[in-house]
Parts: sequence; structure tokens; C-alpha cells
Amino acid sequence: MLGVLVFVHELGHFLAAKRVGIRVLKFQLGFNPTILSFRRGDTEYSIGALPLGGFVKMAGEAPEDERTGRDDEFLSKTKWQRFQVLIMGPVMNLLLAVVLTAVVLFRAAEVPVFADQPPVVGVVMAGSAAERAGIRPGDRIVSVAGYQVATWEDFFNQIVSRAKQDVAIDLVRDGQPITRQVTPTPDPGESRMDVGEIGVRPDVHPHLLAVSPDEPGGRGGLKAGDVILSADGTPTTFDDDFRAIIRKHPNQPMTLSILRGGMPLTITVTPRKNGEVGYLGVTPANESKRLDLDLGQAIKRSVRNNVTYAGLIFQTVWGLITREVSPKQLMGPLAIAQLSGESAQIGWVALVSLMASISLNLGLLNLMPIPILDGGHIFIMGLEGLAGRDFSLRVKEKMLLAGFVVLLTLMVTVIYNDLMRVSWIGRLVPWH
Repeated sequence: MLGVLVFVHELGHFLAAKRVGIRVLKFQLGFNPTILSFRRGDTEYSIGALPLGGFVKMAGEAPEDERTGRDDEFLSKTKWQRFQVLIMGPVMNLLLAVVLTAVVLFRAAEVPVFADQPPVVGVVMAGSAAERAGIRPGDRIVSVAGYQVATWEDFFNQIVSRAKQDVAIDLVRDGQPITRQVTPTPDPGESRMDVGEIGVRPDVHPHLLAVSPDEPGGRGGLKAGDVILSADGTPTTFDDDFRAIIRKHPNQPMTLSILRGGMPLTITVTPRKNGEVGYLGVTPANESKRLDLDLGQAIKRSVRNNVTYAGLIFQTVWGLITREVSPKQLMGPLAIAQLSGESAQIGWVALVSLMASISLNLGLLNLMPIPILDGGHIFIMGLEGLAGRDFSLRVKEKMLLAGFVVLLTLMVTVIYNDLMRVSWIGRLVPWH
């Protein structure tokens, strides 16, 4: 996955350089040692052994490079031409995110039925932060930390990044506005990251796609199409809720409240022991709907979704700067590899969606005004334009060194986070 994203990014730089007449010396995917290379014209094309990045080497690119004064060198070009070369890497990643999201929406646009509905609380989980704050079923959530939330998707997007923070949630109850202070707790289902959860759910329930007749669920009377309202008195909103309860009841009877053909029923089943967890032999699924978008609608929705996600990314970055967002939410190459594997097992939709998300993050990260990144080089050129002169080599070296320190700090943080998410490594670290 990273190889594809890096290739698209560097291809943007490569094509833009060729377009404005810059001589490209090397186009490499991955870092040294080089394991495969060939030359065509002035350019050497190669693949490195470490698939965690890549680069395009242009003639006369750095101030310290030997320059001949030829007009096909990077620094011989105008600032506008250099800007085009620098910006096209991130732009290609942003375009890839839009294209991949559009493909998913056009080919397999299944979304939860509640995602675009107003966030009216259907269930408040027992012992949750919402229950402690006095939030009740029927409350309409209006805003989170001052951000308006029109849908459940908006609400979840705002709450996930606020674990362990005191958050003001504006509600409407019986027509009257009220405010509650809530401290989201880390979602136990996302233990690898500090993902915020307050324990409110929409008024939806999973249904059974399939039931194996020879397994405990089928023998106990469950049928395909049954809607699971609760299990052992615990409301079930999502399929994961139901699976978690089943796993906790090996060889233990559990009472299910269900709807069958609109009629309420109560059924008792006993999951058999499968390894160390319970197993019923049923396939629960969330309520979803198909959007049936044509290609034009899929592209428009993709652009809208990516603009929304970009806003959330900038909001998260600002939260990291102001220490309102936990650094544990940052992921590095190890976590991306793990998520990629999990997504590939789920199916192509999950994998392509993850690739689109990472491509968007990569494009926006490279636009940040941090020296050493594309956005940093653009920022320095902008400052030079305002000053009416080019900065000295010494000044640029100091700027690049500062950018390198920032980037190195970020890399150490994400790799540390990745390692701490490996259970046996986390157990070896006493402060974790």
C-alpha cells in the first residue's frame, strides 16, 4: 500500500519536472540499498530494498549541488515552475484519495442507515460517560466542543479524537437546550489508539444474515432475518456488540430479545465453547443501505467526503499542537501494515478505503509548512518572494535542520506508538 502511495506522489514530481524541462537524474521507489535499476535517457529508474518511501533526484535541486548554469536544472527555473514541481506530489495523493473514494462509492456504496440521520440518542450504555453525565435516550445532540453535528457520522468524527478530554456537548431535550460536560473514555474495541467513546448509540440493531442449523444458534430457534434488540439485558446496536457478548458466554445460557417479522420474541441460547470463547454459528450484520450513485454523483460525494476528512485532519493536527488530542492516535508504518492486512482480509472495499484515507493524510502532511517537506520548500520560496531575494545557503540549512528535527520527532513518536500496540512489547515497558 505504501509503495503505491509513494509511487503516485513521486510520479507527480517526476511528471511536473519533465513538463517544465528539468533534467531528472533518478526516480527511485523505496530506500537504499538498490535492488533493481535501469537507465533510460538521463534518468535512472530504481527500486530500493526498504519500501518506506522514495524520491526523485533532479539536476541542481539543492543549493549545495554542483551547478553548471544549464537551463534544465531545478534552481535555474522560475519560482512558479519550481512551485509546480513541488506541489504536484501532494496534489497527486489528494487526487488519488478522491479517485479511490469515488470507486468505492460507485461500485459498493453500502453505508449504515443511521450515518446521515440526526444524532438522536437511542441507547445510553450502562456505566458509560454519557450515563454519568446525565444524557438520556431521546436527547438530540447539537454540537460537540462547539462543532455543530448534523448527523451521526459528524458526531462520531468529532468524539473519536477527544478521549480523556472534558467536552461540552449541547443537547435538545423536550424542546429545551441543555449542555452536559462529558469526558470520553478510550474505546475498549480500539485499544491500539486513544479513540474517544461516550456510550451513546443510534436506535438501530443488527440482524442475522445467516444461521447455521446445526450450531447452537440454529438449534436454539434463531433464524436468518431476526433483529437482535438485546442480549442478556444489554442493548445491541452494532454487530460487534452482539459478537462480543457471544464470546463472553461459552457454555453459558443467554437470553436474547429479538424482532421477527415485526413481532417481539424472547429466545434462550447457549453458545458452545470454541477455543476460549463462545460461538453461536450466526452471522450478524449492521443495518445498511445502498446509495446507488452514478459516476458523477460518486465523484461529487467523494470530493465532499474528502473535504470533510481533510477538515478533521487539520483539526486533529491543531489538537496535537494544543495538546487536546492524544499523540497515541498517530500511526506509523507498522500500524499501517497491520491495518492493511486486516482490511485486505475484510475485502477490497475496506482496503481501498484505507488506501484513500492514508493517501489523503500523506498529501496533506506534505503540504504542511515544515522545512524538508514539500510544503516547507514552498513556504521557504514564498518567504524569499516576500523578501525579494533568495536566502543564503546557511539560512536554508538551518531551516532544513529544524524541519528535520520536527520530522524525526514525529517518526520516533509514531514508531513508539506502533511498538506499544504490540501486546508483548507493551508488557515489557513498565510505564506503558
